[in-house]
Amino acid sequence: MKMMIKLLMGLMLICTAACAQRHSKSIQVLMVGGGGSHDFDRWYKQADAETLQKDGLATVTYTDDPATILPQLAHADVLFLCNNQPVKDSLTRKAIMDFAAKGKGLVLAHAAIWYNWADWPAYNHQLVGGGSRGHDRYGEFTVTVNDKKHPVTKKVPATFTLKDELYYYEEDTTGPGIKVLATTSADKDGKTRPSLFIVNHSAARIVGFALGHDAASHELPAYQAILRNAVKWAARK
Repeated sequence: MKMMIKLLMGLMLICTAACAQRHSKSIQVLMVGGGGSHDFDRWYKQADAETLQKDGLATVTYTDDPATILPQLAHADVLFLCNNQPVKDSLTRKAIMDFAAKGKGLVLAHAAIWYNWADWPAYNHQLVGGGSRGHDRYGEFTVTVNDKKHPVTKKVPATFTLKDELYYYEEDTTGPGIKVLATTSADKDGKTRPSLFIVNHSAARIVGFALGHDAASHELPAYQAILRNAVKWAARK
C-alpha cells in the first residue's frame, strides 16, 4: 500500500512538473476587452481564449477592467486589445506605448482598431496605423488573402465568406505604414478595405484584425487560424 502511495505521488510530481514546463513555454497573452456593442465575455474571454489555449499555444489572462492592465503588462508577451472602452489612466497609456517600444507583440482586434479615443491620438497613429470610423451593416462579405506567404496567413484559405461588420479601416498616411495581408470584398461604396494587416512599428510586432463581431467570426476555422497565427507571430514564436 505504501509503495502504491509513493508511486502515485511520484506520478503526480512528474505531471505537475510537466504541466509547469508547458505553461512556461506558452505565450503569455494579456487580453483586454470591455465596452459596448459586443459580447466580450462570450467571444473573447471564452471563445478566443479557448482557441489560443488549445494545445498549449498560449496562456490567456482576460480583463475588462483597465485599472488592471498596468500591473499585469510586465508579465505579458502579447497584449491583445479588443476593447472599445476608454483607457483613461496616463500611466497605463504610457505603459502600453512602452510595451510596444520594447519590441513586444500586440494584436488589435475588431473594436480596438476603431478611432475610440480623441484624447489619445498616438494610439491610432502609432499602434493602429489608422483606424475605422464606420462600418457596413452586419452582413455577408468575402475576405481575400493578399499575402499567402506571411506567417499570419499560414493555412488560411485564399478566400472565405462570413457575416460580420465590414469595417471602414483607413490607413493614416502620416503614420508608420501598414502591410495589408487580407482585404474585404467591396463595401457599400464600392471600396475594398484592409481586413488583416501588420503595422510597420519600429520595434513591436503589431497585427490589426478587423473581424470579430460574433459567432460567425469567432467560430470560423479561418478566423481561428488567423488568431493563433497572429499571436504566435507577434510573440516572435
